[in-house]
Amino acid sequence: MARIKAATVSAYIAAAPPEARKHLRAIRAVLRKVAPKATEAIKWGLPVLEERRILFAYAAYRTHLNFMPTPSAMKPFKKDLVGYHTGKGSIRFPYDQPLPTALIRRIAAQRVRELRDNDAKWM
Repeated sequence: MARIKAATVSAYIAAAPPEARKHLRAIRAVLRKVAPKATEAIKWGLPVLEERRILFAYAAYRTHLNFMPTPSAMKPFKKDLVGYHTGKGSIRFPYDQPLPTALIRRIAAQRVRELRDNDAKWM
């Protein structure tokens, strides 16, 4: 899939493939609730939420949504992530499966705590 070019997160979601939009809207809502003080932006062509630093990013791909909360935020949830394809600091959520919003909420909350408690960078 070609990279989505958008100036705002709303425009990014609107330009995403139809199968991605539901997941994008859902993850956006979860992340905004976990980090209500964070601001949304487009960085490197991806939606991000930032509060002094980038908290997390997410992106639409042809078959999945990619959530990037940082490796350190993912570490405590290693067992919960066994069924998902993960990278160093990212998790893939296929569009043909329900988005695990409770897990995303917990991981996002971990990242927010890291930032607020330690002024953590992308670790």
